Amino acid sequence: MAVEVSVLVEGGKAAAGATLGSALGPLGVNVGQVVTKINEETKQFAGMRVPVIIRVDPNTRSFTLVVGRPPVAALLLKEAKKEKGSGKPKTETIGDVSLAAVQRIAEAKGEDLHGRSKEEQANQVIGTCVSLGLTVDGQDPRALLKERVAARGAR
Repeated sequence: MAVEVSVLVEGGKAAAGATLGSALGPLGVNVGQVVTKINEETKQFAGMRVPVIIRVDPNTRSFTLVVGRPPVAALLLKEAKKEKGSGKPKTETIGDVSLAAVQRIAEAKGEDLHGRSKEEQANQVIGTCVSLGLTVDGQDPRALLKERVAARGAR
């Protein structure tokens, strides 16, 4: 029976430190190999925290990785080239992202989002822009959401 270890690592920068070493050491796997594999599979998410599940077979000491996707907020902040969201998102705007970027992020997250259609998933990403203090193509995301919902109702 496989043992699962869940960790949150910075993309491409996992280290065999206390977190991974203490969790994997007793299972008898080569922690260095695990770290190398995690870094290989998460390098495209550099600068973002990525959820990773490590499944270890204690009998054979083999492992497999399941790399998750960074949260929508992290993807939006990377797109806006910002470190963190606004402390006052209702009154303070920290940056702007394009609608094309919103749609790319919605597609990348795919089934992680709750919307049934691509449009609903994109609306969910736009909703995250509200809480981060980001505009979408220079427009307030709340106004954009109202427009999109009204346009959908008119169809």
